[in-house]
Amino acid sequence: MSHIFTPLTLPNGQDIPNRLCKAAMEENMAETGQVPGGALVNLYQQWADGGAGLILTGNVMVSPTAMTGPGGVYLGAETLAQGNNKQRFERWAQAGKSGGAKLYMQISHPGRQIYAAQGTEPVSASATKVKMEGPAEKMFATARALSGDEIRGIIKRFADTAHAAEICGFDGVQIHAAHGYLLAQFLSPLTNLRDDEWGGPLENRAKLLLEIIREVRARVEPGFGVAVKLNSADFQKGGYDIGDAKQVVDWLNGEDVDFVEISGGSYESAAMMGLADDGRAQSTIDREMYFIDFAKEIAEVAKIPLMVTGGVTRRQTAEDALADGHVAMIGIARAMGYNPNIPNDWELGHNLHVPLPEVKSKSKLFKGLANMAMTKMNLYRMGDGLPPKTKLSPLMSTLKQQMKNGAQTKRYKRWLETRDT
Repeated sequence: MSHIFTPLTLPNGQDIPNRLCKAAMEENMAETGQVPGGALVNLYQQWADGGAGLILTGNVMVSPTAMTGPGGVYLGAETLAQGNNKQRFERWAQAGKSGGAKLYMQISHPGRQIYAAQGTEPVSASATKVKMEGPAEKMFATARALSGDEIRGIIKRFADTAHAAEICGFDGVQIHAAHGYLLAQFLSPLTNLRDDEWGGPLENRAKLLLEIIREVRARVEPGFGVAVKLNSADFQKGGYDIGDAKQVVDWLNGEDVDFVEISGGSYESAAMMGLADDGRAQSTIDREMYFIDFAKEIAEVAKIPLMVTGGVTRRQTAEDALADGHVAMIGIARAMGYNPNIPNDWELGHNLHVPLPEVKSKSKLFKGLANMAMTKMNLYRMGDGLPPKTKLSPLMSTLKQQMKNGAQTKRYKRWLETRDT
């Protein structure tokens, strides 16, 4: 019997019809006001029709001045009371759940990983800066260290967003503590240089994540899902590593968490895109499923279901990862941007491999930008009700994405200027 299509019951009692999950992707498809509209509804309808057991949204931001991109969605305590925003989020939830999948909203704060062009002040655990190669160095500004009161405010913001997601019909939230975003910045000794209760030993560096989980749980109903996305490692010398990840998961065992997604990397070391320099990461990249070896180590201590993601394009890869029981779910992100029907196809034995375009360049920065841009071109097509394309130009896609980012940045700045809160 296929491991992929065996149902799964999460600790909160939610039944997941199969083990294939549409993992979160950075869509940046919000309409004016940083709210969902027709494009996101169309996109999630295609993924819902595709048969996934669980769908994780792209980042929904907990702060209006802390966006991963100028086209991101924001959901705060005040959002649902404004205009028809509540109906917009409800329609998004209805579309994502229409095929029988559970729908979790990924909630996040980027911390220092905010593009300087957006014009908002980056904040982090400490005053550090994202380091990039060449001209990309100017893409980010040095972050300001958060005060203790500001940290408490961010904890409340995560809980506000989770509560609003529940009101709108989402089945759960996934707290993003990976990929170099704010919670990962607190976890990593490279970016958390504090000497107060939020810094120093790992126990202190993990405190923000644990406090957010507890505050979210206090604001939502018991059957509402709370998950965590966690790095297996930073893939940077002296950073957060697999030993840290195992300890954090052991602490999560004592919290009311329904599953943990294992990923890795950051903007500085893009392991989540197969672009890390780490030799061990490369050994898994060569056969897909970038973080499966790390997930197996973490499974030694985990008492809650694990989900693993990263580079899956073949059904056999997913089957192999589930076969030994170390992980419970498989996340598929980029490939679902080229074929939204993967779960249905694989159940029928069709299209068992989703070939992705290869970017031929010596520049890791360009490879990363081009891979993201080509995927986003397909997301925009699906948002317009069109099928994705399998052949796209890396250069043209990147240029089009940069133009779109420019237009979205202008719109985002205008929105910030007119906000009351």
